Amino acid sequence: MLYTIQPLDPVAFKLGPIPVRWYGIIIVTGIIIAYFLAVREGKKRGIREEVFTDLLIWAVPIAILCARIYYVIFQWDYYSLYPEQIVQIWRGGLAIHGALIGAVATAAVFCYKRKIPFFKLADIAAPSLIIGQAIGRWGNFMNQEAYGGVVTREFLESLRLPDFIINQMYIDGQYRHPTFLYESLWNFFVFLLLILLRRTKVKQGEIFFAYLILYSVGRFFVEGMRTDSLMFFNLRAAQLVSVSLIVISAVLIFVRRRNKEIPRYSE
Repeated sequence: MLYTIQPLDPVAFKLGPIPVRWYGIIIVTGIIIAYFLAVREGKKRGIREEVFTDLLIWAVPIAILCARIYYVIFQWDYYSLYPEQIVQIWRGGLAIHGALIGAVATAAVFCYKRKIPFFKLADIAAPSLIIGQAIGRWGNFMNQEAYGGVVTREFLESLRLPDFIINQMYIDGQYRHPTFLYESLWNFFVFLLLILLRRTKVKQGEIFFAYLILYSVGRFFVEGMRTDSLMFFNLRAAQLVSVSLIVISAVLIFVRRRNKEIPRYSE
């Protein structure tokens, strides 16, 4: 059977000569949804909306900058030859681990300046972070990036995927694993788990650490299927970071649980 493969246009519309890409629209949508979820939960925990607004103003640009720097560092062999492309983030190339490092570092400094318990804010923000990541992966879909190895169309059809996803996974003459979708679905699942975890008697910080552990578990396995991994010598950088986050977070949960002075999330 012959199929007409027509990839989706990565440009949503144009403002005069300026193209507005789906990648940017989807990323911004994820940020907005994440913001309102954090504000809603923050009000229940005694944190005003202005706190999240002020943090967002600082955290978003720093996270994007760090995500790009992280990506460029690991792809320096390419960008050293084409330095003019370093600023072209609309073409993709934002590493989520770089964004996470930037966002967490910004939040830590912000909380120190505002005298807000960091882990209290981090617990509130954790579900927002993961839902933002789940939505953001669809930006990779529109750019036909963050995909996996070669598969058959029959395999993709066996997953009961709609044609628009199957056709978009036809890249360079071959069908690919929709690893963006695998990670997005896992992130939605983690989001639900974190929401349920809020109703338990966890200590402050444990929802944030659970986010790091659960996201990293999924990312480790999905990364192993991707063909565009950033490499650290002969290791996949994302897998190395994922294992590190799992170990560090598990150790910190164990250590902090022995401290009876740390309040519970619900307190």
